[in-house]
Amino acid sequence: MRVFVAGATGAIGRRLILKLVQSGHSVAGMTRTADKAPLVRVLGADPIIADALDSNEVMKAIRDVRPEVIVNELTAIPGRLNIRTFEEEFEPTNRLRKEGTDNLIAGARAAGVRRFISQSYAAWPYIRQGSMVKTEDDQFDPNPPMALRSTMDALRYLESVTRGVQGVKGIVLRYGAFYGPGTSLSEGGSLVEDVRQRKFPVVGKGSGIWSFIHIDDAAAATVAAVERGPAGVYNIVDDDPAPVSEWLPALAEAVRAPKPFHLPAFIAKYFIGEHGIVMMTEIRGASNAKAKRYLDWKPQWPTWRGGFREGLTERAASLNPPLHLASGAL
Repeated sequence: MRVFVAGATGAIGRRLILKLVQSGHSVAGMTRTADKAPLVRVLGADPIIADALDSNEVMKAIRDVRPEVIVNELTAIPGRLNIRTFEEEFEPTNRLRKEGTDNLIAGARAAGVRRFISQSYAAWPYIRQGSMVKTEDDQFDPNPPMALRSTMDALRYLESVTRGVQGVKGIVLRYGAFYGPGTSLSEGGSLVEDVRQRKFPVVGKGSGIWSFIHIDDAAAATVAAVERGPAGVYNIVDDDPAPVSEWLPALAEAVRAPKPFHLPAFIAKYFIGEHGIVMMTEIRGASNAKAKRYLDWKPQWPTWRGGFREGLTERAASLNPPLHLASGAL
């Protein structure tokens, strides 16, 4: 199939293009700047230079390619995220999730696209009541901390418009927290470096439940959504949701870092805000049962426990050829 990937040079876009090409698909990769075109070409895709926020450029790009499937992986998340300024850090990404998605959908309608797939998130948005592990039928948090509200609004908007395209199979993939090559949770990534420098403590009881997904597993699930499965929403996470108090010390051990210290929530709040406390102590995990069933997919790394020990480096990744040239492309 002809597949159009928006956000082609991001952490997942790079892995996705290679997997799509290896699966026999013809791929066009959209990137905003011409200097990233050689990377897209090396990955095996035709580079398309277009600003996702420019409706005319996006429309022309999609009409020229005439894809059967569009995959929306548009983000602008910095390589080092400052949790204290979360709202400001996510403002460019939230704009892409609204305006950029609208532009892609307009192009999809004009080109007669069969499937439209969008990147959403499962790692913290679910309601903080009831079960500790949520399914796609559970609602998003109706009252998130103030700093998370604009991002939550953008996710709701993206999911609504993706599923509302008339005559197109709209698929929303709620990815877990990424780890693996090219992400902040990788060898040399900012989160791992913070853990090594003991800048990432366990806050309070560390009772927030996190769901992770290796970047290659996320890409494989996206290929599955390109090729099959009904319209709808899918959690793309591993089999092992776990509290911060469990996964953070395990990560430190895996990367040979000192054991993280514990910080009372009332002190940590001054450094990471109410939203940071929620992420460390209250968020819920997610179930991948629906994606396994309907997308016929299962993670190569079923648990972060093995993934943290063995899956953080390019050498451990499942792609061939490896993406050595893509390091630093974010």
